[in-house]
Amino acid sequence: MKIGFIGLGNMGAPMAANLARAGHEVTGFDIAQPAPEGVTMAESAAEAARGADVVITMLPNGEILRQVAAEVIPAMAPGAVFVDCSTVDVESARAVAEEASKAGIEALDAPVSGGVGGAEAGTLTFMVGGPAAAFEKARPLFEIMGRKAVHCGDAGAGQAAKICNNMILGATMIATCEAFALADKLGLDRQKMFDVVSTSSGQSWSMNVYCPAPGVGPTSPADNDYRPGFAAELMLKDLRLSQQAAEAVDADTPMGELAMRLYEAFVEREGGRGRDFSAMLPRFEGRGRSDA
Repeated sequence: MKIGFIGLGNMGAPMAANLARAGHEVTGFDIAQPAPEGVTMAESAAEAARGADVVITMLPNGEILRQVAAEVIPAMAPGAVFVDCSTVDVESARAVAEEASKAGIEALDAPVSGGVGGAEAGTLTFMVGGPAAAFEKARPLFEIMGRKAVHCGDAGAGQAAKICNNMILGATMIATCEAFALADKLGLDRQKMFDVVSTSSGQSWSMNVYCPAPGVGPTSPADNDYRPGFAAELMLKDLRLSQQAAEAVDADTPMGELAMRLYEAFVEREGGRGRDFSAMLPRFEGRGRSDA
């Protein structure tokens, strides 16, 4: 396929490179980043999109997505597919899908899970909202960039799935870090703690796959001084999106709201910016009940 790829940062660059490596003709655009291997760079987003079968975006937020879509959609040929892999608010995803439909373009919101490592390895999970026919057209590309793609429903359903997933992830990571900090103060060895919890009812992805305790369980950012695989500020962004959505539909999400407040404090006032979201563990290690 002929692919336009807009947004070539930490996630977008390896995704675009994987598509080029698989034999697709990829034209990219980014306001600051260099060309990934195999990708031809365009002078503008519209130029990257012109004549493409599929245009993929990986952008920071909904406002930028709307701006890019307004530039790109008029340059696309009717019948082409617009695939946004950013994590944005549901309203922006639906608004872009509506504008694309008016132009005869099929739009998919397809946020990802798996982080930079998954983007590099081609093992991302895609949560996709939009027309089933468009999903089938894009499926071969999802299979190159990831190991799983789930069609979640109509426009916005992919973003809904992503923010619900990451609300769970944020809350379970906090609970996992709290438990390790408590275990330390109770004199329980961290490896023994992992051996029990990872095979018991307390198991979770945060414990079993991405353990926040250095030297325990599979290798994770905790073993690299908490250099980010998934930065705390990105978790905060996703938790804010979850609470924005919850407010819009009058959903009661007290754990999600508390997780957002804790990451807000960690990122904005406690030096967590630029660290992995699992660095909540050293944060809890240094605190007592009177610090809450």
